[in-house]
Amino acid sequence: TRELLWKEYVDLFPDTHYGYTHFCNLYRAWKKRVSITMRVSHKAGEKMFMDYSGVRWHIIDKNTGEAIDVEIFVAALGASGYTFAEASLDQTKPSVITSTIHAFEYFGGLTELIVPDNMKTAVTKADKYEPVINDTFQDMADHYGVLVLPARPYRAKDKPKVELSVKLVQRWILARLRNRRFFSLAELNAAIAALLIDLNNRPFKKLPGCRRSAFESLDAPALRPMPLQRYAIGRWKTGAKVNIDYHVEFEGHYYSVPHRLVGTKIDVRVTGQLLECFASNQRVAGHAVSA
Repeated sequence: TRELLWKEYVDLFPDTHYGYTHFCNLYRAWKKRVSITMRVSHKAGEKMFMDYSGVRWHIIDKNTGEAIDVEIFVAALGASGYTFAEASLDQTKPSVITSTIHAFEYFGGLTELIVPDNMKTAVTKADKYEPVINDTFQDMADHYGVLVLPARPYRAKDKPKVELSVKLVQRWILARLRNRRFFSLAELNAAIAALLIDLNNRPFKKLPGCRRSAFESLDAPALRPMPLQRYAIGRWKTGAKVNIDYHVEFEGHYYSVPHRLVGTKIDVRVTGQLLECFASNQRVAGHAVSA
């Protein structure tokens, strides 16, 4: 404690020491001078940071004239700061995953890591050492062969690239759209896409070039190619118990699995018209979805 430090200081200088209050003032001034922040150098093609803007936007319902709030998703690459943004209706799982896929497609390749903020639709449990990733979001990451490394809760410095990109999107895209009215998500996203070009072409203040030129020289050559098929969002049921007749229930229908799994719990995923069963991360059965 500061009192302990002061007492040790008094013992060293019993006749010439400062009083406790003045000592604390000097300590606080010294502490401000030595508050150190490490500069992080990002490897090209390594990380894609993603977050939502704290400032929402809105579209107008054509029928009622009601203003409908929408979310603004922002993603940025670590080395270049190259930025993607789009509007979505909400922050639900389908919206987050769809926007993440759109970001990869905009960048034209895959990074090694996704660094999301601790949004509930991507991170089930935020933890400094062992965060738990949402099953569907993890499934999407597995499809694209990328790892998920969530930023620590309340640690904005873990994702400074996207924090800056969020501010730039608010200043140079949303601010420019403040006097325009949009009647659909597609219309709003078309306007955002047009202004994204200008944002990424804006010259850096202290460095040569811009985000686009940095992207073309740094991140673009290091990105991995996209898979042939886009990820299809599935519905999950985790911990489904296998009944004595070696069937599991999903949405009122029953599907068979190997009889050796009777009494155990498995995970069930539905993608389109295909239902798959997984035990210990191994696919053990597949069925057409019952109507």
